[in-house]
Amino acid sequence: MLPEPSPLIAILRGVTPDDVVDIGRALIENGIRSIEVPLNSPQALESIRRLSQTFGSGCLCGAGTVLDTSQVDEVFAAGGSLIVSPNTDARVIRRALSLGLMVMPGFATATEAFTAIEAGATSLKLFPAATYGTSHLQALRAVLPRHVRVHAVGGVGSHNLAEWVRAGVDGFGIGTSLFRPGQSAGEVARAAAALVSAFQAAANEKNRDTRY
Repeated sequence: MLPEPSPLIAILRGVTPDDVVDIGRALIENGIRSIEVPLNSPQALESIRRLSQTFGSGCLCGAGTVLDTSQVDEVFAAGGSLIVSPNTDARVIRRALSLGLMVMPGFATATEAFTAIEAGATSLKLFPAATYGTSHLQALRAVLPRHVRVHAVGGVGSHNLAEWVRAGVDGFGIGTSLFRPGQSAGEVARAAAALVSAFQAAANEKNRDTRY
């Protein structure tokens, strides 16, 4: 059984196969153990294959921007274990689950969220998060089942993690504030360390507020 996605998912849009292992190692060594390679990246399936072969069960690696069931099959064949979509498509969700993959469909409305849940998803991606904001998430949290996890993706970073954590988010998908094509592994490592530190501080602050 696959683990749930970690609170922080690195989105490596534009990464190349030649760089992906060094970038992945920099992320993992600094506390980020879920990695998404969007399928519109160069040779995305080869990057996913290299991540999966190198890091195995130590990292939940897979694809983003997955739009149809044939792409789910391709990710599975490449050794990926995570399927992330920008939208809610019950066919994609069911196919991913039938292959034993972790799936995280994108949603914006209550209707989309419950369509995804009915198809079997237990992790959802609020996208684009910045467009809808924290008050939107708070309202949805009142009706979503407790076991369903929500990651905020799009317009989130170290500057506003605490606001989203207070609103009830379980995690984040982080793209350009963590990785841009051409960055070195060292630059990514420093960004990952800062992001993990910011998330831990936000989580600790929420725990203190909950106790009192």
